[in-house]
Amino acid sequence: MDFHVFPIPEPLRDYIECIRTTQSSGAERFAINVCLNGPPEIVFQHHNGRSPVENITTRFSRTVAIPTLYVYGQMTEPGVMNHKQEPFTTTQIVLKPHALQSLLGLNAFILTNNLIDLSEFSARHLNMQLLEARSDDERLRLLIAFLVKKRDQAKTRDCLIEESLHFIHHNIGSVTVKKLLEHLSLSERQFEKRFTQAVGLPPQFYIRVKRFNEALHLMKTRPFEKLTDIAYHLNYYDQSHFIRDVKAFSGLTPKSLFQKVDFHADQRVIAY
Repeated sequence: MDFHVFPIPEPLRDYIECIRTTQSSGAERFAINVCLNGPPEIVFQHHNGRSPVENITTRFSRTVAIPTLYVYGQMTEPGVMNHKQEPFTTTQIVLKPHALQSLLGLNAFILTNNLIDLSEFSARHLNMQLLEARSDDERLRLLIAFLVKKRDQAKTRDCLIEESLHFIHHNIGSVTVKKLLEHLSLSERQFEKRFTQAVGLPPQFYIRVKRFNEALHLMKTRPFEKLTDIAYHLNYYDQSHFIRDVKAFSGLTPKSLFQKVDFHADQRVIAY
């Protein structure tokens, strides 16, 4: 598969984490094991106007009839995306964790473990325009124009939740909900409700997901010789807690994941 990453337009830098495209020759059927990683995403993918994805399966669910243009929210368990044997192109807009609320005006919790056709967001003609587009650049222009319009229509952002996300991401080895509450001077009940509505996950679970993703990053960059050193560096309570989170969020043992981490890194460890 051929991957390309594109710069984020300045008007959307507060809402978008990454923009990338994928081209596949479709020489054979294949499946992507996808881990939890924290951001929602807008996806356009097709082959001759149809989705190239046969189904998305998790331990408790199986999703078929995937739209060609959709948005998905947070996931609470890893899954497998099974592709058909056919060539396809994919355009992915990886959103910041708060963007379902701040950009699309959604209570993010309603999209947790779920995906919906983007036509639900006044994008009725966008899918056809994307299907008719002749290049990745043209598709990106259409998607960016749609998102800039949504930004211009957006209501006030929850700056406190965005500040909490910034604090988590920059203190992932030591952050706790207690430390967050002290930093924000907010009651636990009020904070958890606002965070879950904006992000789609309770703050404690989100912290676990981001700490797991930091462990993946450390596996890829190899600054430590042993997996136990990674667990210690990220302040896991003990090795069993580290193993539990890796299995829960990737479906693999730490050793198996360590051996495959380059593949996951290429996929940006995106949860579908």
